[in-house]
Amino acid sequence: MQVSDWLYENYKIHPETKRWIAGKECYQASQYVYFITSIDNNEIIHMEQAVVAYYLAENGYSHMAIPIPNHQGGWLTSYEDVSYMVVKGLASRTETQATNGSLLAQFHQIGSLYHYEPQAISSYGQWKQLWIDKLSWIESNVEKAAQAGATNYYRLVMDILPYLIGLSENAIQYIGESEQELRYHESDQGTISFRRYINQLQQPLMWPMELVYDHPARDIAEFLRQLFLQPHPDEAVIHFLQDYQKNRPVSIFFWRLVYARLLFPIHLYDCLEQNLSTVQDKGYEQLKDLVQLQDRYEANVSRFFEWAELDCDFLQVPMLHWL
Repeated sequence: MQVSDWLYENYKIHPETKRWIAGKECYQASQYVYFITSIDNNEIIHMEQAVVAYYLAENGYSHMAIPIPNHQGGWLTSYEDVSYMVVKGLASRTETQATNGSLLAQFHQIGSLYHYEPQAISSYGQWKQLWIDKLSWIESNVEKAAQAGATNYYRLVMDILPYLIGLSENAIQYIGESEQELRYHESDQGTISFRRYINQLQQPLMWPMELVYDHPARDIAEFLRQLFLQPHPDEAVIHFLQDYQKNRPVSIFFWRLVYARLLFPIHLYDCLEQNLSTVQDKGYEQLKDLVQLQDRYEANVSRFFEWAELDCDFLQVPMLHWL
């Protein structure tokens, strides 16, 4: 069955043309574009993300793509034993002149007013255990895979494994100690956020599959992580942090969470998880490039509190001095 026939049969949509937006295939009808995505995760996760996406779309985020029901009222449509969801977005959006920091602060403020904390997509207050689980997963799965195939990729993985474990243990210890921090305020409540924030607020469309519920420090850290992998991020980092705080002042607890998340090498874990079951030649190059950037990344993390204009000695905020 052709896609156009499938869309009409199940959603009464007449596609006019096929397009690509942000690397994703979609079908345009009038001023809207429709994306078809297969669903292989827990259905509850997608339902929670759908509800959150509708909340954002109703509160000023016109570029938030939203799942739509089929003509029978269901959110998932089966075809050849695979479940699919159709996501609808505007074909174009108005550009914003707001800065990255102010945009994210406003997003977190609106997200914090969402009245129902999701369960399946929430990581709020769970970072320490999630990181312990990631570390355990790497230690067991990577070593097994490496023993099964002695490729260049797995030789590199085994070379960096002790380093990865050391970084992870430091971050886990730091987040554990930071959880005892009592200097917090209302900006530390949970909010709608992104699995990995890479400036989605400035993109043509935001995807419901990327939404989570967490402490806002998550998005700050993930945006900084991308900057810290670049050369000379000083000016961009300072402006981002200043613009965020102008719109949404943060606490000492908040800054400690950002720092802890920057210490945890999530970018290396993401690369490993992505490439364990894919073409390893490509994975080898990706991982090698990231490893080569680690010295730069760590040097930038070591300057984080300086760029955040935090006097760690006066405020008694611990730092890792080996960075």
